Parts: sequence; C-alpha cells; structure tokens
Amino acid sequence: MKLVVFGLAVSSSWGNGHATLWRGLIASLTAWGHRVVFFERDLPFYAPHRDLTELPPGGELVLYPGWEGVLPRARRELADADVALVTSYCPDGVAASRLVLDSRVAVKCFYDLDTPVTVERTRAGEAVEYLPQEGLGGFDLVLSYTGGMALKALRSELGARRVAPLYGHVDPGAYRTTPPKDSYRGDLSYLGTYAANRQAALERFFLEPARRLPYRRFVIGGAQYPANFAWTENLWFVQHLPPPEHPAFYCSSSLTLNVTRAPMAAMGYCPSGRLFEAGACGTPVLSDAWEGLDSFFRPGEEILVCRATEDVVEALSRSPEELARLGRAARERVLAEHTSEHRARELLELLEHACVEPAAMRM
Repeated sequence: MKLVVFGLAVSSSWGNGHATLWRGLIASLTAWGHRVVFFERDLPFYAPHRDLTELPPGGELVLYPGWEGVLPRARRELADADVALVTSYCPDGVAASRLVLDSRVAVKCFYDLDTPVTVERTRAGEAVEYLPQEGLGGFDLVLSYTGGMALKALRSELGARRVAPLYGHVDPGAYRTTPPKDSYRGDLSYLGTYAANRQAALERFFLEPARRLPYRRFVIGGAQYPANFAWTENLWFVQHLPPPEHPAFYCSSSLTLNVTRAPMAAMGYCPSGRLFEAGACGTPVLSDAWEGLDSFFRPGEEILVCRATEDVVEALSRSPEELARLGRAARERVLAEHTSEHRARELLELLEHACVEPAAMRM
C-alpha cells in the first residue's frame, strides 16, 4: 500500500503533538512493507527545532516552501497512491483536500487530531482554515483522535459519512524505562506545551500543590510558556525537550501529571499521547478526569485520577512501592493495547473496509 499524507509536521515535535504520533505510525507501516510519503510545509517556527530529517526506509518526507511549487510533485505521488490522507492543522489543508477529493485515489481520508477544537470552532461559526468549506462529506473515511461525542459531531455538524477513532499510541522502542537524570529529578513532573485552555487544570493539579508542598520538587517541561507564568521556588522549568529526552524526563520523577485541554476533556475519550509515553516508561501517571478514561487504563490500578488539588497531595503521599506497582501495571497495559503497532493495524483495517464500502455507498 502507498499512503500519501498532507499533514502539519512530522519533522519537529516543538509545540506539536502530531509529530511523535506520525513517527510511530510510519515506523510500523514501513516496517511491514508499506510506503508512506508525508508532505509538510517548511514552516519557520518549526525549522529551528527540527528533530527528524528523514523517515525510515519506505517513508519519504517532502518539505516544501509553498503549495504551488509542490503541486506537481503532489499530483505525481497521488497518481499511484492507494490512500490519501489530510490532517487537521495542515497549513494547506483546504488546497490539499481539494486535490485529494478530485483525485482517483481509492481511499480519501481526513484525520482530525484536534476534533474538539474543530467542533468548537465550527459551532462558534468560525471558518476552520484546514477544513474544506463544504465540510467532510467528500471523504470516504474520517478518523478522529477523540472518540465518544466527537464522532457524532463529525457526522452531524461536518457531514462525515464514515467515522472512526484512531487514538494516541506510543513506540515502545523509543519510550522505555531509562536511567533518571538529576536535572529532571522531581516528585511530580509535567510535560506539555503551554496552552491557555489547559491552564485552569494545571493551576489546580500542579501549581497549587507546589504551593502547598514547598518541600517537594515539581518539574515542568515544554515550550511556549509565558514570562508571567506562576513560577514558585520549588518549581523547576526545562525548556522544550526533543522526544529522545522524554523517557529520562518521565523516569526521573516519582509521578507524572497528565492534563487535558478543556475542549477535549469536555468531549471525553481523549487520551493524550503523554499517557501512553509515560506508561511505556513505567512511570506512574496522575491524570485529570474525563469520560472514557477507564477504557484505556484501570483507575486506581494502572493510573491515578485527580479531581481536586487534595487528590494530588494524597497521590504524592503514597509509598514508592505503591507507585512503582502502578507504573508496572501501566506499562503492561500500554504494551498490550496501546503501541504504535496496535494503532497501525487498526488504521490498516479501517482503510481496508473504507476501500470496499465507498463504491457501494455511491451506487
């Protein structure tokens, strides 16, 4: 199978959760003999932070400065492609969607890795810059990083005909138990790009516990944090970490926090890739609560759930042995159900079914 993707960025993980997800999928697909061509516009804010320059054998990264210049190449790649896929936040999403929908590719797919944001903006009457003006009804398959209510919204509000979740995942070859580093060591860590719609939860589950427990060490890593962020003396900040440093970051803390963006948490069934990454490293995870979390991990046995600041304080009082058991159980669950190979197989099954159904649906 040849898959052509028009996406946001696979070459840089700076402030971009799409990158590691695509890297894991591409690694699995190409290892099985499939070919993947990924078109990525060479954006100036990703260029200085590029942490991948080429895809594995069988994969090809096409970095281009502008759509018109790359259009002939895109047409050539689509000419013998089996599947064409456009993602949310693709800088040329509208033009790429038009090209894909006008092509003769057997399966035309849209993958929304930001469905709650897409739906929220659509409901507010905003023009979503990466969506075709007519919605998603022209695609044979619409995938969503978020399940639950998000799938219904893609049908009812954006006209998607066939929808399916394709959740987050982790490459266990890249994320595994790693020796800790003193520079990342802490009692509670948090890894994530700054986002205004995560700030209220971060205040409740990270910053306020840091104030209440001044003798504990809190470590935060990520990009785009403002200068007026509410730093405390026991909070250590690590600038953007490239993916190879993530395992050491996770493994250097007793417990790591997952905080979900508000629109995603409201829709539920929205597992962050951080859940699977930390779990693969054997690091116990404390997560905010949202509907469907128990579909991915067993609360109290494989993950801890917080609804208030007091839950965080209680979690940090648990013994190292108890937290270690939680981390081992999470790792077992991740390896059994949530690896990139698992998601790649799900993707292939969905694409196979979509290849059969569109013709019948159009008759």
